[in-house]
Amino acid sequence: MRRHGSLYSKIVDIDNLRKAYLNAKKGKGWQNTVKNFEKNLEDNLLAIQKSLIDKTFTTSKYKIKTIKEPKRREIFILPFAPDRIIQHALMNILEPIWDSLFIFDSYACRKGKGIHKGSQRTMRAVRNNKYCLKMDISKFYPSMEHDILFKIVKKKIKCPDTLWLIKDIIYSIGNNKNVPIGNYTSQWFGNLYMNELDQFMKHNCKVKYYIRYCDDFCAYSNDLKQLHELRNIIEDFLKVELKLKFSKCDVFQVKQGVDFLGYRHFPNYILLRKSTAKRVKKRLIRMPKMLRLGLINKEQFRSSIASTWGWLKWADTYNLQFKYRLDELMQFSNNIN
Repeated sequence: MRRHGSLYSKIVDIDNLRKAYLNAKKGKGWQNTVKNFEKNLEDNLLAIQKSLIDKTFTTSKYKIKTIKEPKRREIFILPFAPDRIIQHALMNILEPIWDSLFIFDSYACRKGKGIHKGSQRTMRAVRNNKYCLKMDISKFYPSMEHDILFKIVKKKIKCPDTLWLIKDIIYSIGNNKNVPIGNYTSQWFGNLYMNELDQFMKHNCKVKYYIRYCDDFCAYSNDLKQLHELRNIIEDFLKVELKLKFSKCDVFQVKQGVDFLGYRHFPNYILLRKSTAKRVKKRLIRMPKMLRLGLINKEQFRSSIASTWGWLKWADTYNLQFKYRLDELMQFSNNIN
C-alpha cells in the first residue's frame, strides 16, 4: 500500500485555509464567532497558518452538549476558529486519499454516496437474497481506541508533520478511547476504523452483498447457515482487531423488512421507519404554527419542508403526504416572500 508524504505544505497553504474557512462557515454564517472572525479575515487566517507551521496549535478544550434525539448522546463542540477551520483544512487534503481506500458499498459521509444511494443498494440486496444479517456497534464513537485508530492512519500517511496534527486531534479527548461526535474529522475517522471490517468482509469473507453506513451494516445471503457462521466470524474480528462489540445482531428473512438507513425495505416497496414517520408527522403539523408565531423564519420553513420531502420521496408515503397536505405546504413554501 502506497503511503503519502509531503502533505503538510498543502494543508497549511493559505488558499487551502481560505477554502477550509468557507467550508467551516457553511450554515453558520449567522453566528457571532464567525462574524467576528471575518472582521480581520486574512490576519486571522495567517495566524492559524503560523500556529500550524510553528506547531503551537493544539486542539481546544471541548464544550459538551447532551442531545436526546434521535437517541441520547454527548456532542463535543470545538470553537469555529482555529479548530473547525483546521479540521476542514486537514480533510481537504486527506479526503481523496482516504476515500480511495473505501469499498463501493460504504455510504456514510462520502461524496456521491449517502443515505438514499445506500437505500437503493439495500433494495437490490433485498430483492436478490432471502436472508439478512443486520448489525450495529455498541457505543461506536466512544469505543474507538486511539492507538488502533492512529495505527490505521499510519498505514496510508507517512508525512511526519501531518501525523503530528492528526495525533493531536485523535488524542485530544484524553484516555485511550473516544472519538468525539461533533468533530468534522470524526466521521472520517469512523469510516477509516470500520474500513478494516469492510476490507475483511470483501476480501477475506468474500461477501457479495454487504452494505455499511457508519456503524450500521448488513450482509445478505440465500444461505441461512452461512450468515449465522458469518455472525460469529465478524464478532471475533471486531473483538480482536478493533476492540468493538455488537449492540444488536439479528438474522432474519428479508420479507420481514430490513430496517436500515431510516427506511424499512421490503422486496417490492419501501416504507419510512416508524420513528422517522413520527418525527415527520410532528414536523409537518408544527412548522406552519412556528412560522406564524415567528419562532422560525421563512428560510427555515422552506428548508424544513424541502428536507421532509427529501425523505418522503424515496419511500411509499402517498397516504402520509396526503394526510398532512405536503403538496400544499410545498406550494406555500415556494410562494412565501
